Amino acid sequence: MRELKPDLMIVAAYGMLLPQEVLDIPRLGCINVHTSLLPRWRGAAPIQRAIEAGDAESGVTIMQMDIGLDTGASLAQAKCAIANTDSSADLYNKLLDLTADVLPQVIDDIAEGKAICTRQDEAGVTYARKLSKQEACLDWSETAVQLDCKVRAFNPWPVAFSTLDGDNIRIWQAQAVTTVDNNALNKAAAPGTIIKHHLESIEVMTGSGSLLIKQLQLPGSKALSARDILNGKAERFAVGRCFGQ
Repeated sequence: MRELKPDLMIVAAYGMLLPQEVLDIPRLGCINVHTSLLPRWRGAAPIQRAIEAGDAESGVTIMQMDIGLDTGASLAQAKCAIANTDSSADLYNKLLDLTADVLPQVIDDIAEGKAICTRQDEAGVTYARKLSKQEACLDWSETAVQLDCKVRAFNPWPVAFSTLDGDNIRIWQAQAVTTVDNNALNKAAAPGTIIKHHLESIEVMTGSGSLLIKQLQLPGSKALSARDILNGKAERFAVGRCFGQ
C-alpha cells in the first residue's frame, strides 16, 4: 500500500479495524461509507438492526476514519425513510443509491480542501452487534410489530424461523396485524397458534396482535407463498396448530 502512494482510501463494508499505520498511508487519509446515521448503529449490522428496532429512517454517513469502531468525524450524511415493508435487502439498495449520490461530492470536497468534519455526539451512540442464526428464532410472545420487524431485518440472512413438529420453518415475508378478531378461539389461543387461513397468508397469534405469514420455506424445499403452501399442505398448518412446539 505504501508503494501505491494513494491520495485517499475509501472503505465500505469492511469487517475489521484498520491499524493506525494503515490509516496514515494515504495523503488525505481514509474515509468509510457506513450505512447508518452515525452515531446511531455503529458496528457490524447497522441495516438489520435499524429495521429490527423499528426505526423510521436510516441513511449513509461518510466518515473520516480513526482507530475506533465507527467513531470518526462525519463528512456528510444522507437520509432515507424505512418503509414498513422494507427488508434488509431493500434498505441496502436504497443506501447504495444514496452512496452513489453523496460520495463523489465528498471526494471532491476532500481534494479541494473544503471538507467539513463534524464530531459525533456520543450521547446518541448505539451499537449494531453482529447477527447470529440463533437470534432469528421467533419468540411468539413478542408483539406482532416486533416479529414483523425481525422477519424483515433477517431477510435475506439469517432468515427468521420457527419450529413446527420439530422442523424449522423459515419465514421470509410477513405482516403485522395489531387488532385481532375477538372471538372465543382467538381469546384462548396461545402465542404461536395458527388462528386463521387467508387467501394469501397464514395468521398466527402473537403476544399482542397477530402475524400474517406470506412466504415460508419448509425443510428441503424452496420458499413458497402461503397460498401455495396451503394448497398442498394445509393440514400441516391447520388452525389450532402451534409454532414453537
